[in-house]
Amino acid sequence: MNAMARYFLLALLATVLSPGRSYTLRSAASWVLSSNDVVEDADLSEEVVAPALLVDGAGLWKQAYPTSSVLGDGGVESPGELGTPEGDGVSQLSSSLFSYRLEKVKKSASGAAPPPPPHQETARTARYIAHYSDWGHVSTISTQDKIKGLPFGNIFSVSDGPGDNSSGVIYFYMTPMDNTVIDLRSNPYASITFSEAEGEFCRQMVYDPEDPRCARLALTGKMVDVLQEELGFAKEAMFSRHPAMAKWPVEHKWFFMKLELIQVWLQNWVGGVKLIPIEDYYKATPF
Repeated sequence: MNAMARYFLLALLATVLSPGRSYTLRSAASWVLSSNDVVEDADLSEEVVAPALLVDGAGLWKQAYPTSSVLGDGGVESPGELGTPEGDGVSQLSSSLFSYRLEKVKKSASGAAPPPPPHQETARTARYIAHYSDWGHVSTISTQDKIKGLPFGNIFSVSDGPGDNSSGVIYFYMTPMDNTVIDLRSNPYASITFSEAEGEFCRQMVYDPEDPRCARLALTGKMVDVLQEELGFAKEAMFSRHPAMAKWPVEHKWFFMKLELIQVWLQNWVGGVKLIPIEDYYKATPF
């Protein structure tokens, strides 16, 4: 082998074995860098790990970035931040870094996440799902031109009360700019659907979200504005569970609504669905 051939062979080996070689990291998780970071259309170094790929995301992420720029430092959330309820032991994650919550932890008044009730206790199961769900899927009859008169679904954050005070009444924080609110002004009747798959139980039991043992609750009724005498509780219910809402832009004219029940529909076991009397639903307790 002549000198020129040996040179090219060594250069090729150096390129393949070089520890500084960069790799493109691809992940299904969507995440957004803060405004202080420079976003370039370039490959990421193999030393940088996407948050969705971390086993101990909070611990490793703290090592890589200063606390003040990634995790809440105990101060008040800024608009748009997603956080966990105060006192749950999980640091708040800023939406300037992530576009979704990496982990959901819901706590009872005692500080522990309670297990779901026995499936035979249907009214209590319905109240359990209503209380420990932070969001649900709302269905209305659309007023939008292309789908007028057809079903329209939308996601809303909800609360039936602070963590230690369940009312069974589903409260909403709404803006007149939302298509769902426009629908409700034309036809005030709606359904909201919750799934036990939102929490950890179905994953722990390896239940598919459509498995009847992974409970589903659909509440149907009339959406009404919350009256003055109830505003204090509605505000406490929503802002204690969704603190970022308190800083949403006032120009959107936010207001509170609630669902006056007509039907409580539950599937939480094999053998069909249950229609729970509304009186039984309100008498039950989720705790």
